[in-house]
Amino acid sequence: MTAPKVDVKDGLNVSSVSYGKLNWVYIEKPTEREVEYLRQNFNFHYLNLDDVLSRVQRPKIDEYQDHLFIVLHFPVFDKRNRVTTPSEVDIFIGENYVVTVHKQGDLKPLAKFFEECRLDETICSTYMGRSSGFLLYHILDNLVNYCFPILRKVTDNIEKAESFVFARPVPETVNEISLIRRDLISFRRVIHPQIPVVEALEKEEYPFFKEDQDIYFGDIADHIRKIWDGLEDAKEVADGLMDTANWLTSHRLQETMRVLTIIMALLTPPMLIASIYGMNVALPGGVDSGELTSFLILLLVMVMCVLGMLWFLHRRRWL
Repeated sequence: MTAPKVDVKDGLNVSSVSYGKLNWVYIEKPTEREVEYLRQNFNFHYLNLDDVLSRVQRPKIDEYQDHLFIVLHFPVFDKRNRVTTPSEVDIFIGENYVVTVHKQGDLKPLAKFFEECRLDETICSTYMGRSSGFLLYHILDNLVNYCFPILRKVTDNIEKAESFVFARPVPETVNEISLIRRDLISFRRVIHPQIPVVEALEKEEYPFFKEDQDIYFGDIADHIRKIWDGLEDAKEVADGLMDTANWLTSHRLQETMRVLTIIMALLTPPMLIASIYGMNVALPGGVDSGELTSFLILLLVMVMCVLGMLWFLHRRRWL
């Protein structure tokens, strides 16, 4: 059995493990120095090397005569802000090598898988003893499977929100659902662009893979589609919960307005009497007893004002 060969470049964020003819180069948090290392040791296009250092790249796959350049994003959950963020992985793959470049260094499955291949000869021979395409499949499989626990966390949060939507105060419920919807939007933004890239790996023919692409990468595409379907279902539930919370808010507001209207209706007669006898006009029954004529004139003016308002509201078709 061929033993794996491990190499760590001094002063560079570059590690590699070799088994037989296959070499896996692992780069984390690349700088100009790591890109220069790739430029000197591989025949990669300079635009792809620029993409390695650029901050944001859309998922894509670029095909060359002897290798592929793949850009993928995978979700990472930010516990502090309660939102899923994208983490980019750039992959160069040829017949005898796989180069993975991870910019943020926060994808634990990728680092764990490389460490297992580096330390365990059995694991290394299992995944690196066949072809670069077989190794790429398992790299992507580990990263895609990492999405399922994050999706389960989202669905658990939705179930919790569903359980207290009728029990907790509306502002607290709306805030919780809003956080869930923001997380869903971010998660969907990460997953959706991956689908055509993985489907291209499934359908296109790349001779240097030397594997049944439709079987292996079809499995990855199936997992991606399952995640997307789960996100679609979660979105529908979250939208339904938000509609319910909005309805509850509207219903409670109507109930509050109904109570206030009743209170105002009860207080209007005493307020009317108090306002009339609070005027600086001598009225019958007041402190300065006056004639009934002044009282009748005041009532007539009030009735005319009411009739005028009714006519105005009717003309504007508000009544």
